[in-house]
Amino acid sequence: MTSLELKIPPLLLVLISAALMWQLQDFYPLPWLNSLPGLVVAVLLVVAGLAAVVAGGLAFRRAQTTVDPRYPEQTSQLVTGGIYRLTRNPMYLGMALALAGWAVYLADVTAFLMLALFIRYMGRYQIGPEERILLNKFGSEFEQYCAGVRRWI
Repeated sequence: MTSLELKIPPLLLVLISAALMWQLQDFYPLPWLNSLPGLVVAVLLVVAGLAAVVAGGLAFRRAQTTVDPRYPEQTSQLVTGGIYRLTRNPMYLGMALALAGWAVYLADVTAFLMLALFIRYMGRYQIGPEERILLNKFGSEFEQYCAGVRRWI
């Protein structure tokens, strides 16, 4: 179903996912996560996620290319330095890490299921289409980059 490709802004998808996690949090609680170590892990995941999002966004700004993921065809150059040496999608990875922190904080199985749905949706309807467009635009340069850097981590 290509009708969903590149349609929902990822930040909006994060907010929707987080809201659904909040709404569904009492279905299958994980009480062992409601502890100080659980809170520390949640905070660390959110902080790491935000750092990855910011690092990815700054790299795009420095390269003077678009940060709007709905229009990858407007990309003016392939960004491969900085955090992009570690992951091809640091902003999406950061969003997933922040949602993982939120899931740990909520301590419920359904929150983790929403996280899995977010990751699956991003791979199918955002990252896949972006990569097809970038391959058309940058050809072998993008192929070489993909061969050396993983999609997530």
